This record gives sequence, structure tokens and C-alpha cells, in this order.
Amino acid sequence: MPLTIALIAHDQKKDDLVAFAQEHRRVLAKCNLVATGTTGNRVAEACAELDVRKMKSGPLGGDQQIGALICEGGVDILIFFVDPLTPMPHDVDVKALTRLATVYDIPMALNRSTAEAILAATRF
Repeated sequence: MPLTIALIAHDQKKDDLVAFAQEHRRVLAKCNLVATGTTGNRVAEACAELDVRKMKSGPLGGDQQIGALICEGGVDILIFFVDPLTPMPHDVDVKALTRLATVYDIPMALNRSTAEAILAATRF
């Protein structure tokens, strides 16, 4: 059964996540992908061959939707490119999401180098 990877990026990190997806498109194509709305749209536009299940935008509940999937065992890896330099109005949702990834013990990458290490260590 393919792994499910959640893709999320703050506004200032969306270009970085899109570039990451383009570079790793062959591996990501073997996975089920779920993403918050805007991030999912950007990845799908840049990598048409990837099937991305899009949730709501993060501030509109997308982070919480992915959190619910984590609780249900529906996410195997969380890739969340965070921008530590820009304040987020929905910061509490972001903290809840990273807390759930920790509680449910799923690999979580908060930057590109960690995401690449997780993909390299995962057998596809």
C-alpha cells in the first residue's frame, strides 16, 4: 500500500515546497499526497502528473483537516515547510498539527533538508 504524505507550506515557503516536489516528483508519484488548499494547487500546477488531494486552505481549517487524518492513521509522513520569520494568524492550528504528528509518532519535516532525509530513508 502506498504511503500517504501530507504537504503544507507557509506562504513564504510555497516556492520552496513546489521546487522540492518537482525535484522529487518520481518518488512522490508513488505516494498518496494530501495538501492544504493553496499549497496543493501550486504543487498540482507545477507537477501535473501528481495526484494531490486538496483540503481547505490552512487558515480556513486545512491544517485541522490534515490533523484529523493524522489522528485516524491516514498520514504516514508530514512535510511542512514553515516560515519561522513571519507571524501566522493561525499559529495555534500549526502548533496543534505539529503536536499531533509528534503524538502519533509520524516522521515530520519542517524544512527541505529534513524532508530530503526522510525521503532518502524511506523505502518506496
